[in-house]
Amino acid sequence: MKTPKRLQPLVHEGLIDGVIRQLMSGKEATVYVVRSGDDIRCAKVYKEANKRGFRQAALYQEGRKTKNTRQARAMAKGTRFGRRAQEEAWQNVEVDALYRLAAAGVRVPRPYAFSHGVVLMELLTDAEGNAAPRLNDVALSEALALEYHGTLIAQIVRMLCAGVIHGDLSEYNVLVTGEGPVIIDLPQAVDAAANNNAAGMLKRDVHNITTYFSRFAPTLASTQYGNEIWSLYESASLHPEVTLTGRFATSTKPADVAAVMQEIAAVRAEHEARQRYKAMMEE
Repeated sequence: MKTPKRLQPLVHEGLIDGVIRQLMSGKEATVYVVRSGDDIRCAKVYKEANKRGFRQAALYQEGRKTKNTRQARAMAKGTRFGRRAQEEAWQNVEVDALYRLAAAGVRVPRPYAFSHGVVLMELLTDAEGNAAPRLNDVALSEALALEYHGTLIAQIVRMLCAGVIHGDLSEYNVLVTGEGPVIIDLPQAVDAAANNNAAGMLKRDVHNITTYFSRFAPTLASTQYGNEIWSLYESASLHPEVTLTGRFATSTKPADVAAVMQEIAAVRAEHEARQRYKAMMEE
């Protein structure tokens, strides 16, 4: 097929030698099957912000770092440079997450290069060598549902151990390859340690996946993997090989409101003291 305009720079740079066909077009990007030397790969071309269905909600951006203060100010003001910087940062989230997770042993598409708003990555295939289908398009027996659920829960754990939460995980963001489920689509991934919404996002990811598989394996409906995983993470007891039970006992102990308020007051007082010291030094 004719090389799309957005892929022409990659051809000129020698990253790809030709475009075979369009694989899919989603709310965030269009994916093409491309040829790179003797290898067949895929190229994910991110759509422009005004053409994407997914919006960069503030809860996903919390904790993300910008390159410098000038860039941060421009992004806050919404200038042309700021919008361009924000778009670049949004794209880099997925690329950085792919490299980080692949290095941690998480089953995600292997990234090869990122250039001109296009990420070149592994083409995922099924057992017959065809493009891997999405999880929601695969017929599942109860046994296979339990197997795939266990695999994905283990991948979620490994991701969290690497400090990453998908943030939008569902049966639509998982491909089923000849080697099992692979997690895709990570532009909204969040840093588990830097985002105050991390716990809720992790539990939602687990809930989405578990709810889907419980259609085929009803016993999964009563499990509490999300709460169990986050509890282990908070106590620094989570590791990639952890054995999970799917059970979680909710504490019935009354919250110590007075102690919490004392802690808040102490933090506020410390902050005010720092501000007074800073003002004094500036004078």
